[in-house]
Amino acid sequence: MKVHAFLVLILLAATARAQQLDAPVPDADLLAGAEAMLPSPQPHHALNAVPLTLAELEAAALANNAEIRASGRQVSVAEARRGSAGALEDPSFMYRGWGTPLAKPWDLNQTQHMFMFSQNLPGGGKRELRARLADGDVEVTKAQLEAKKRDVLAQVRRSFYELLRNQDELRFHDEQVALARQGLESARIKYVVGKVPQQDMLKAQIALTRLVEHLVMVQQDGDLARVRLNTLLGRDPGEPLEALGAYSPPGRLPGLIDLEKIALENRPELTAISAAIRQDETRRQLAEKSLKPDYTLSGGYMLMPEGATYRNTYMAELSVTLPWLNRGRHDAEIAEASAMVAARKADYESQRAAVFAEVQESLVRARVAQKLATLYRDTLRPQTQAVLKATVAAYQADRTDFLNLLDSQNTTLDVELGYIKAAAEFETRLADLERAVGTQLPRSTASSSTISLGTQVQRTQPDQEVR
Repeated sequence: MKVHAFLVLILLAATARAQQLDAPVPDADLLAGAEAMLPSPQPHHALNAVPLTLAELEAAALANNAEIRASGRQVSVAEARRGSAGALEDPSFMYRGWGTPLAKPWDLNQTQHMFMFSQNLPGGGKRELRARLADGDVEVTKAQLEAKKRDVLAQVRRSFYELLRNQDELRFHDEQVALARQGLESARIKYVVGKVPQQDMLKAQIALTRLVEHLVMVQQDGDLARVRLNTLLGRDPGEPLEALGAYSPPGRLPGLIDLEKIALENRPELTAISAAIRQDETRRQLAEKSLKPDYTLSGGYMLMPEGATYRNTYMAELSVTLPWLNRGRHDAEIAEASAMVAARKADYESQRAAVFAEVQESLVRARVAQKLATLYRDTLRPQTQAVLKATVAAYQADRTDFLNLLDSQNTTLDVELGYIKAAAEFETRLADLERAVGTQLPRSTASSSTISLGTQVQRTQPDQEVR
């Protein structure tokens, strides 16, 4: 229920019976109890924390978010693996003793001693393809890291504007409380002289209780927004946090076709699948290379037994694999790799369709939020401000009563609060749209204004680019 309805109920309850017959003067403690239910005049949004801008929060999230750091470690693992992907296998050393007589197994002078080193050499092009596979792993993990960053930044923006809206709601609540105190002070006089019955004051107590209930719910929303934002920043969830910023005026949104092109170029999930497709194509080429033989080169020194014509000799050896004798296995590997490429391309088409649907859905929501924010900014706010100005002039000229003045003030405050909610909703939907396309969209310079008690008071923050 809107807050201004509570205040109207208070004033109606305090004045509805003002013209009735004189009634006995009730106990004034009832009014004192009603006034005690109002929150303290101290602003509730004041926190022992240094206000942080959106840019500062985004930088802190990129540096300290646990999920981003974990994804960054995966990139480091892939980069470390790349150094060994195209390297040769370790060389091997072999010793062999031949011809030792069984009758004299200790007589090593009769043994042929052979010392040999061997090195396996993959067929032409295989090492390069394995190195390309490792490069593909790095590319995939980097795209996954970028996707995680985009997701976290979108969450930071949503939580930031939720907290900023909550701070404005608390400030509006404090202004509503001030109006309620004015209403109670006006009702106090009528209550003391017996013009307001006890039944109406009980109704006022109920309205005040609902006002306190509204404060509790607003404070809960603010605490939850701080918990989410602190978690995204890698901080203690209960640490004090205050947002500093403004709302961007609803500007022109790009068209659907342009957004789809932006998403194809910048969406990290599509980049990751494209890199995976290239990896699978490399695996297919490597499977085709398996039909080419691998080689093993060996060279060694032989010490012949005593009495041999040449005791110091050497040996060389070349061995070659024969993959064409096992062609069925290699053909199956090639078929599997080709099927993997086709499956990965199908995954890309599916992901692209999902991205386009997400872009379309986010654009629809952003346009609706844009229309509401524009309606408040260009129509409702000027109308209510004009009505308030006219009501103030009429009240000063004794052409209207105090109830109409407070009702006009409440309506103006309610519209201002609605504009803040609409502006915050537009920022949230814009963050979702940026998450859908994979990059930030241009923002307009931002400022916000509110209506204070009794007269119009502009609260304008310096123009800045909200990113």
